[in-house]
Amino acid sequence: MNSNLKYKRVLRALIEVGFIVFLFYSNLLMGEYTSTNSKEGKTLFTALSNIITLKNFFIAITSGLVGYGVFEFLRKKL
Repeated sequence: MNSNLKYKRVLRALIEVGFIVFLFYSNLLMGEYTSTNSKEGKTLFTALSNIITLKNFFIAITSGLVGYGVFEFLRKKL
């Protein structure tokens, strides 16, 4: 396999996994703002400090890799 083709496949995988991770964190961030009980709401820093944890990072990476695997499977089947 050509090294340029390998580079493109790895880059595409990183972009797709990164996009899934972005969607995961944006969903968490929206949930932080909608579950706010105080009148003044949360600041962006408070919301980000609540969602950016090691546990959430591992969940995001795992879901990104699983999502990438499913999309690759579907891409080859269709």
